[in-house]
Amino acid sequence: MAERRSRSISSRKQPQQARSNELVAAILDAAVQVLTKEGAQRFTTARVAERAGVSVGSLYQYFPNKTAILFRLQSDEWRRTSELLRGILEERAKPPPVRLRALVHAFILSECEEAAIRGALSDAAPLYRDAPEAQDARAAGAGIIAAFMREALPKAPGATRALAGELIKTTLSEVGKRFSETPRSEAEIARHAEGLADMFCAYLGELARR
Repeated sequence: MAERRSRSISSRKQPQQARSNELVAAILDAAVQVLTKEGAQRFTTARVAERAGVSVGSLYQYFPNKTAILFRLQSDEWRRTSELLRGILEERAKPPPVRLRALVHAFILSECEEAAIRGALSDAAPLYRDAPEAQDARAAGAGIIAAFMREALPKAPGATRALAGELIKTTLSEVGKRFSETPRSEAEIARHAEGLADMFCAYLGELARR
């Protein structure tokens, strides 16, 4: 069945009843399976509906097109990442370097555990990355990092904090993605995360001394 075309990447409606929640959960679970098995290029609503055991019409009640499904998977991943950032970086009882080190370890471990789906979503990103909804979702994580940088570098100029946050975020994301492309042991993950954390902490320490 041909893919329906729509500019919307948001869910058509939110499930209100338990049965509807179960249907959406089944669709999203099937979408993960199709995406990791078939890849972004062969991802279609028909394949997702077939894997979920529902009609395409039932799927379209909640998702207007395949981009909406992919964006929902990506936004859920962004939400989990934001929760990870917030849970670690906002723990103010611990010094900023300790929090940053904990974040690096947790993020690299998460990247390795979810490498297949994150890689597939990265391939699908051109479908939705410039949409307003995607920009809003990314802004949430950026705000958490910016708040942490204000605390970690209270005397640094705003431009310096912004650059430091962007460099750490981009480096962590790119290194995590590339590192997780190969299956890794727990020891490899720990060594890699520790080295990356050392680098970030030394960088912030140097900025704090200027």
